Amino acid sequence: MDGTFHNAGYTLSCHVKLPPHADDDAHGEIAGMILCHGFPIGPLDARRSAGTFPQLVDRVAIEVGMPAMTFNFRGTGESTGDFSLQGWIDDLRAAIGHLCSVSGVTKVVLVGTNTGGSIAICVGADDPRVSAAALLSPRADFDDWADHPRRFLDHAREIGAVRTPGFPRSMDDWSRAFRRFRPVAAAQRFAPRPLMVMHGDDDDSVPTSDARQLAAAHGAAELSLLPGAGHRLRHDPRAVAILLGWLERVKTQG
Repeated sequence: MDGTFHNAGYTLSCHVKLPPHADDDAHGEIAGMILCHGFPIGPLDARRSAGTFPQLVDRVAIEVGMPAMTFNFRGTGESTGDFSLQGWIDDLRAAIGHLCSVSGVTKVVLVGTNTGGSIAICVGADDPRVSAAALLSPRADFDDWADHPRRFLDHAREIGAVRTPGFPRSMDDWSRAFRRFRPVAAAQRFAPRPLMVMHGDDDDSVPTSDARQLAAAHGAAELSLLPGAGHRLRHDPRAVAILLGWLERVKTQG
């Protein structure tokens, strides 16, 4: 990450790449892309969340010709603050505004991995600036966090996604968001805008049934189940190739 933007008093690290030249073959306005990381698995992931995402962002800008951005949600990487689901939702909304302001685009394609995909559809459903979305290994809900919020908070502290002593001020407010944001309902509201859902059939963290639920709720989503692929599709060349091809198709839609 080589840049920053601000949201609600937090400084969020980011990386923005603009295409080297205009796409003269495009028919219509080209959207920008924002790539969202998931919730960290461990302390190393919390510090290095989205560590390889700038490389993919650069590929999208150069090969697809889209202004592209990735960033660290609060509580991860070099971004300040502490994890909350509401906070991450707000961070993504601010990221959309930041990309629009620095690139001149007026519409954005959201791409999210894991929890980032679930957040992307929740934000995109109610934001008219979002023209399409791709979800990689997304979860269909946050109910496991909602069922055991204190245990999850302890985990978030252990891995460094919650850093401030005494955070959150209200446990009820912090945990209420886990049931307020419903990715499946959001996927239904997102239609008829283009949606792609991609999942590995050997994912041992999130079942493929989550991907099927999201695709079915949308009604016209492209669903790709990759044989033998695990949870981290970002590192599967097949997934990246599918994503780049899909971005090429949707970059002027909406």
